[in-house]
Amino acid sequence: QVQLVESGGGLVQPGGSLRLSCAASGSTLSYYVMGWYRQVPGKQRELVATIGSSTNYANSVKGRFTISRDNAKNTVYLQMNNLKPEDTAVYYCNAYSLQYTYWGQGTQVTVSS
Repeated sequence: QVQLVESGGGLVQPGGSLRLSCAASGSTLSYYVMGWYRQVPGKQRELVATIGSSTNYANSVKGRFTISRDNAKNTVYLQMNNLKPEDTAVYYCNAYSLQYTYWGQGTQVTVSS
């Protein structure tokens, strides 16, 4: 069983930056492909970025967001730069393996002036 806890969300002005963190307990994150997803009310949850042997990004965030992991700290990060109002969503951390999938509780990111 893996427990994922996100942090770092908040209110930021357009063009600003935030760094989200996802701290894991219960297992070693190096066993999993880690990802960040986001969801707005009334829409499906969508992929933002994943990191395994390589990284993968949604087209809408390429060049602005960076996913990284620190296996020693059992933590995954999402650095978000040049934020836009359309980035407003609840951001969820995900741990995926062939056998299991785990989700965090989400952290709200609001981009508004």
